[in-house]
Amino acid sequence: MKIWSSLHNLLAVLFLVGCISAPAFAQALAPAAPPPQYPGLPSETPAAIRQHTEGFDFERREVMIPMRDGVKLFTEVLVPRQVTKATPGPMLLTRTPYSAKDLTSHANSSHLGTTLFGYDNEVELMSQGGYIRVVQDVRGKYGSEGDYVMNRPLHGPLNPTPVDHATDTYDTIDWLVKNVPESNGRVGILGISYDGFTALMGLVNPHPALKVSVPMNPMVDGWRGDDWFHNGAFRETNLVYIWEQEATRAGDSKWWTSHHDDYDEYMAPGTAGELAHRHGEEQLGFWQKLLAHPAYDEFWQEQAVDQILAKQPLTVPTLLVHSLWDQEDIYGAPAVWSAVKPKDASGNLHMVLGPWHHGQERASAESLGAIRFGSDTGEYFQRQILQPFLDHYLKDEGDGKFPAVWAFETGTNRWQTLPGWPAGCAAGCAPKPTPLYLQPGAKLGFSAPTGSGDRGDEFVEYVSDPAKPVPYRHRPISGVGYDACQAWPCWLVDDQREASGRTDVATFTSEVLTQPLKISGQPIANLIASTSGTDSDWVVKLIDLYPDEVAKDAALGGYQLAVAMDIFRGRYRESLAEAKAIAPNQPLLYQFALPTTNHVFLPGHRIMVQVQSSWFPLYDRNPQTFVPNIFLAKPEDFRKATQRVYHTAGKASFVELPVVGKP
Repeated sequence: MKIWSSLHNLLAVLFLVGCISAPAFAQALAPAAPPPQYPGLPSETPAAIRQHTEGFDFERREVMIPMRDGVKLFTEVLVPRQVTKATPGPMLLTRTPYSAKDLTSHANSSHLGTTLFGYDNEVELMSQGGYIRVVQDVRGKYGSEGDYVMNRPLHGPLNPTPVDHATDTYDTIDWLVKNVPESNGRVGILGISYDGFTALMGLVNPHPALKVSVPMNPMVDGWRGDDWFHNGAFRETNLVYIWEQEATRAGDSKWWTSHHDDYDEYMAPGTAGELAHRHGEEQLGFWQKLLAHPAYDEFWQEQAVDQILAKQPLTVPTLLVHSLWDQEDIYGAPAVWSAVKPKDASGNLHMVLGPWHHGQERASAESLGAIRFGSDTGEYFQRQILQPFLDHYLKDEGDGKFPAVWAFETGTNRWQTLPGWPAGCAAGCAPKPTPLYLQPGAKLGFSAPTGSGDRGDEFVEYVSDPAKPVPYRHRPISGVGYDACQAWPCWLVDDQREASGRTDVATFTSEVLTQPLKISGQPIANLIASTSGTDSDWVVKLIDLYPDEVAKDAALGGYQLAVAMDIFRGRYRESLAEAKAIAPNQPLLYQFALPTTNHVFLPGHRIMVQVQSSWFPLYDRNPQTFVPNIFLAKPEDFRKATQRVYHTAGKASFVELPVVGKP
C-alpha cells in the first residue's frame, strides 16, 4: 500500500511539471489488464458419489435421528442381507463418544464382520447371527448435533435440560423400531467403558422395546474407583483423555509431550493442576468441574450410576461384565451388582467376572501379560455366555436358564457358575471375613500380633519423599495406549518385586502355604498408621508371591502378582465429602476396600502385602502438607514425611480377606 502511494505521488509530480501528458498519466493510473483466460480443466471429482454395494452382505444406512428437544444424532444402521421384512432380526445398539463411523468402518470390506470394529469371535457372532447393528454418536460428538457433556448426568440438579442419556436412548429406540422395517421390534444395548455407561443409563425408565442390556466394564462412579479418582486420589494420566475427548467435537486435538518417560513428563510441572494449565485444559468444562470438586460432594454423589439404578426396579435383563484386572473401570460393575441385586426380585441381573484387562473379554484372552489361563477365556465368554444371553432375549432361543454369576477363578484357572456374589462355590459357600495381620519382622499371618512394642517393634517406618515418588510400573513409563501390554493394558499384572525392594515401600510376607487359600469378594485394608505430615496417601497391595522357581514357566519364578491393590487419600479418612488435615504423628485407622477378587493362592506360594504412600504418575502426588485443593498446591507444600505402619496388640494393621473355607 505504501509503495502504491509513493508511485502515485511521483506520477502526480511528473504530470504537474509537464514531464508526462494527461493521457499518459491516466493510463499509468488505470488498473492492469486481466491476464488472458485459458479454457478450464474440469474437476475429476463428481459433486456426489454413490458406491456400488450390490455385492455386499449388508446394507449401510446413515441417518440423523431426532431427539425430543429437536437435536439430531448421527447413527449408523448396518442391516445384514439375510435380515428382511419377511425374516426380521433384532437390533443391537451402541451409543458412543468415539465415532460411530469409525466403529463401523474398521475395514473397507463388503463383509459386515470385517467392517465392524470389534474383536475375533464377537464380530463373527454378531455379523453372522442375524443382528442389525446400530452405532450412534452421543450428542455433541462427531456427526451428532447438540452439546457434549462428559458423562452427561440425568435431568435434575446437575442437568436442568430435559434430555440426558436415558431420554436419548429411549428416543433412539423409539425411532429405530418404527423406521427400520427389517427389525423384529426387539432391541439390545451393549458397550464397553463409556459405551458401557450409556448402556446402563438406558435402563433408567427404559423403552418397552429394550429387551436386554450388556454393560461391559462400565464407568459408574468416577470418584470412588473408576476413571477420575480412586478414593480421592486423582488419576493424573487421565488428563490426556480429558483433553482429547473434550477439546474438539471430532476428538482430533492431540495431547503433546516433552519427555519419553511419563514419570518425567508428569514430574516437571509439579502438580496435576499446573500440568493441565500448561496444556490449556482450563478451556475445558469438565476440567473446571474437576478443579471445583476434588471431594466426594453432591456433584459426584448425584451422578453415581449404581445409586441411581438402585432407586427403581430393574425391568430389563442385564448382563454386567467385569474384568478382575481392569486398569480403568475396576469399580463399576461390582458396585452396580451390590446396589441393585438385593432389590432384583425378578432375577434380571447377572454378572460375569473374567481374568481380563479393560475390554479384553472382546478379544482372544488366553493370557494377560505373563499370566496364562490355560484356555481362551475371551472366546468362552463370547460363545458360551454372551451369545446365548443375547439370543434368548432377542430371538427367543434357548431355555433362558442362566446362573446369577459366571466367575473365572484365577490361580486354578477355571470357570464357575455361582448363585450370587460374593460366593465361593456353586452351593453358595459364603466367604468369611478373615484378618490377615501385618506382623513384626516383615511377616504376615492369620494370628494377631501380641507384642506391646516394648522391644522397638511397634511399627515399620519409611520416608515418603514427593520428590522421588514410587513409580506405578517399571520405567520408562509410556503413554496410555492399547498397542501393547507395555503401553497400558497390563500394568495391574506387572511384577511388583521392583517396588518390594524400595526403602519407601513396607513389605510383609507370609510363610509358604501348604494348602490352597481361596478368596472371593473385596479385601478390606485396615491400616493403623501415622504420618509426620498433615496429609498422606496410602497404597495397599495384596500380592500372590510365586515360588522361587516355577518348572512350567521359568519367567514366573519369584513373580509378585498383584491380586488386588488400590489407593486412599488420607484427607478423607473421616469423611469422603470433606477434606480434613491429618493430626501428625498420631496412629489413626485408614480403612478402604480393595478391588473385587476371585483367586486361589496355591500351595507353595506365599501371600505378600505392600504398603506405600505414592503411586506415580498414575496418581497425582500428595504434598503431604494439607492444602485445601491439591490441584493448586505450591512447590513449597511438597515435603518429606515419616510414615509408620503399626503392628502391635493394641494397634494391629491387617487386610481383611473374604476367605472361602478355612485359612
